[in-house]
Amino acid sequence: LLGRGRRRGHEAEAEERVSRLLPGVDRRPPLRAGQPCDCLPPLRAAAEQLRQKDLRISQLQAELRRPPPAPAQPPEPEALPTIYVVTPTYARLVQKAELVRLSQTLSLVPRLHWLLVEDAEGPTPLVSGLLAASGLLFTHLVVLTPKAQRLREGEPGWVHPRGVEQRNKALDWLRGRGGAVGGEKDPPPPGTQGVVYFADDDNTYSRELFEEMRWTRGVSVWPVGLVGGLRFEGPQVQDGRVVGFHTAWEPSRPFPVDMAGFAVALPLLLDKPNAQFDSTAPRGHLESSLLSHLVDPKDLEPRAANCTRVLVWHTRTEKPKMKQEEQLQRQGRGSDPAIEV
Repeated sequence: LLGRGRRRGHEAEAEERVSRLLPGVDRRPPLRAGQPCDCLPPLRAAAEQLRQKDLRISQLQAELRRPPPAPAQPPEPEALPTIYVVTPTYARLVQKAELVRLSQTLSLVPRLHWLLVEDAEGPTPLVSGLLAASGLLFTHLVVLTPKAQRLREGEPGWVHPRGVEQRNKALDWLRGRGGAVGGEKDPPPPGTQGVVYFADDDNTYSRELFEEMRWTRGVSVWPVGLVGGLRFEGPQVQDGRVVGFHTAWEPSRPFPVDMAGFAVALPLLLDKPNAQFDSTAPRGHLESSLLSHLVDPKDLEPRAANCTRVLVWHTRTEKPKMKQEEQLQRQGRGSDPAIEV
């Protein structure tokens, strides 16, 4: 009797182990001597479970060996809308330094066309040579600011808006009215997708800014640093829409934005042939004189992370002091004028 009890205990323990290892196996009472065995169905079920587990292990191993997907490739440059950068410039000691710095920033941006407009009677060798050496696609334009609109020596810059004639000259060229004196002389053909940006030669630009503006549908906007007596000026955005402007000076202006703080889709400019800058606009209203013809403030397109990132700065190069140069010139020992600075 003792031996028979031990056997039954071993059988129960074995049954429990099988149940743990092979869940779902039919648990039937142990067979007695002489009783026929119907073991095939539970064995088949156990074999199928093992086969499914082996199959899943093989699938996971194959996924681990599979190379990661290739990152999405950026569009080819030919597929990108062209950025037309309009830069007025005028002769002064720091002109070449400013233009070299700007041209080397622009050279980092694909699919860009530089419209450089001189405030002069004709093209100067300095600007012509710089453009030729820049490696950029460019158009060289020239127009002289009328005498009545020029700043006199010592006058503050806000007395007359600068660069008005030059920016309007670039708009004329884009609209097919000619006037190029160098570089690409044919305007963009009808249907060209692009954006127009007014970039003064003394500002500082992040190359990220140009990718922010590239896909502008109407008028896009962003903050500008170090302007208007503030750390930055720019649109205020709520739920992806412009609802106001952070500015200290005359916030009631129709568009209280800096020239460096917006870009306009080329098709929109071409559809509004009379839209241009007004040289008689009141102080601070030059930008509004153009934008009022193009867009309603509520339809502005915020860029730069909903106008929370500054990617352009309203910097100015200090005017060089030439006291020693003037003294040497009086002595006939001034710097060689043949060396371009």
